[in-house]
Amino acid sequence: LPVLIRHLLDYNMKNTTLCYVEKDGKYLMIHRVKKVNDMNKDKWIGIGGKFEERETPFDCIRREMLEETGLTPNKLSYRGLVTFVSNEFGTEYMHLFHTDDFTGQLVTDCTEGNLEWVDKDKITELPLWEGDKVFLRYLFEDRDVFSLKLSYHGDELVSVKEEF
Repeated sequence: LPVLIRHLLDYNMKNTTLCYVEKDGKYLMIHRVKKVNDMNKDKWIGIGGKFEERETPFDCIRREMLEETGLTPNKLSYRGLVTFVSNEFGTEYMHLFHTDDFTGQLVTDCTEGNLEWVDKDKITELPLWEGDKVFLRYLFEDRDVFSLKLSYHGDELVSVKEEF
């Protein structure tokens, strides 16, 4: 039993958030080109990041959105839970959100990368993680809350399991 308990204590599951901020048929995206040793280097992703101590998914995305963009969501829609499994990066639970109701002034310098409003129909042409295309399709289709398990070997998406 002590070995099992020690194993469970050592197993630190990473929780993150990601939000697609929408305005005039466009999503606010970050082109991740600024950080060294960034697992998302050169990819385009939505707004979000890692949980801090005692944060809920809603607390985390509100803080991350303000820090990265200068915008504050007035209303958030929880869209799904995406479980990433990777041979390189371990396992991560990502809480996915959408908003088209926000206030604030967009920052001109984001420490995470370059911010840009991108037409929704052009997003899948950008360098994205293959799994992102799956949950972006669900967002475009306005599906109800969903759960996905995306398994990667290196940068290659090796399996998608939809759980509804």
